[in-house]
Amino acid sequence: MSTLPDRPKTALLVIDVQNGVVATAYARDGVVENIRNLVERARGARVPVVWVQHSDDELARGSDDWRIVPDLVPNDAEPIVAKSYGDAFEETSLERVLSELKVGRLLVAGAETDACIRSTLHGALVRGYDTILVSDAHTTIDKTPWGAPSPDQVIAHTNLYWKYQTAPGREAGTVETTEVDFYRLVGL
Repeated sequence: MSTLPDRPKTALLVIDVQNGVVATAYARDGVVENIRNLVERARGARVPVVWVQHSDDELARGSDDWRIVPDLVPNDAEPIVAKSYGDAFEETSLERVLSELKVGRLLVAGAETDACIRSTLHGALVRGYDTILVSDAHTTIDKTPWGAPSPDQVIAHTNLYWKYQTAPGREAGTVETTEVDFYRLVGL
């Protein structure tokens, strides 16, 4: 289990599902629907949902591209963490938010697989969190023009290596949306 003492709770971490990030993302509608499903089920089980919202020169804070997609609406009680680096922990309030919620286990979903998702997965694991990637609830855009593999291959590779990720005293791995049991995770 997590190496973070006195932090038994689980949170759903939704990363960068913003208009300008996922507009042309691979399997966008299915991924957003899976995330919507996860959010609704987490809320029903009283599992915290924490949103992460990126901004930079190309994704200006307050612009339409910066906004979280209209299919997903954070409620007033759910924290939204602003970030400007790939790893959602770098120079953000995420660690403080999770500490206040007594969270030591993260279920991760969002975008982009080969950037902010990977960075945050590693950032969480090295900080002591149990870190589970929801394998069918993350996506990326096509970066093949820059020499990257196709989006389906990026997603499959990330799922493969995270499924077998290990670290002392921590749990990593993958789970599909339909296999997430929030009630079991909170001990109900």
